[in-house]
Amino acid sequence: MTARRTSQRRPEAHLVLADGSVFEGEAIGADVPGGVTTGEAVFNTVLSGYQEVITDPSYAGQVIAFTYPHIGNYGTNAVDDEAPRPHCDGVIVRDLADRPSSWRSEESLEDFLVRHGIPGLTGVDTRRLTRHLRDHGSMPCAFGPGDPEQLKEAAHSAASTDGCDLVSRVTTPVEVTRGNGPYRVVAYDFGIKEAMVRQLGELATVTIVPATTPAESVLDRAPDGIFLSNGPGDPAALDHIVAEIRHLVDNASVPIFGICLGHQLLATALGATTYKLPFGHHGGNHPVRRISTGRVEITSQNHNYAVAEGSLLSTEITHINLNDGVIEGLASTEVPAFSVQYHPEAGPGPHDARYLFDEFRLLMDKTARKGN
Repeated sequence: MTARRTSQRRPEAHLVLADGSVFEGEAIGADVPGGVTTGEAVFNTVLSGYQEVITDPSYAGQVIAFTYPHIGNYGTNAVDDEAPRPHCDGVIVRDLADRPSSWRSEESLEDFLVRHGIPGLTGVDTRRLTRHLRDHGSMPCAFGPGDPEQLKEAAHSAASTDGCDLVSRVTTPVEVTRGNGPYRVVAYDFGIKEAMVRQLGELATVTIVPATTPAESVLDRAPDGIFLSNGPGDPAALDHIVAEIRHLVDNASVPIFGICLGHQLLATALGATTYKLPFGHHGGNHPVRRISTGRVEITSQNHNYAVAEGSLLSTEITHINLNDGVIEGLASTEVPAFSVQYHPEAGPGPHDARYLFDEFRLLMDKTARKGN
């Protein structure tokens, strides 16, 4: 890694997509061995919250291109981290702020990237890049100050997230207990965000367990509820995790709440299938309709895969994306289990769907009363 570069001494660099498209820019962040970084290129439309996006473990295996042109304006600080370190493979921006301006700032974005070993590019025509990914779909890429032909070869051979178990890269290796609420919740860590832990911690004492924790081990704790977290990669590559969730569902007595990847895994355990979206949903302004009330919620989203409509069994669709009709929420009609594709816990927001954590509390209350 290197010390932070200034705009006067940033080396020229390029981004090359797997289809051969080339974008010019300048290198920022950390140096990497060989000067070439690969990953799956996706774009995110948030106007603020870049630190929360970069530290979201769901971006493992991906290179994040921000559509908002000015990134880094207010710096970074430890409170806004969603994980102890970023798991994304790189960051691409149009204009990186050299001098952040905020009373909360503890470190510039570039210093933050260098400290965590994350490379990136600035000066990229992110409008052109976003249009290209929107038209042709997310795809592998390579970037760095290296020769464009070398980058082209690296991009061509780079892997996408299809069929990849990326959860093993981000899950906790040991159990962790957080929160002081009156309930007892076991949370599977598939890449859990700090904002989720904070919301759950207001409800319960939360035991965060590794992604491979057997269902029997969870049930032996007699929890009031089970939480399935967000996470990266292809849910179809996680058969071993789905099998454990299916066992939890078959138990039928402990309420289950899933978010993002947790939603996809719960749906799969209930008999559904998943598929990859052309360029995913990544941003903080996706409109979602809650079918029971007709109310439209503005939501934060970050996922490349979705639950296939028509594949659900004994399940009610509860939320729909108004942009493209993707299933955004479901509830089992046979067991106390529900999930949403989007992020009700999102920091810095929006918070339209925070009520879902209260729905989880009510479901735990109802199930507990039924058992007495």
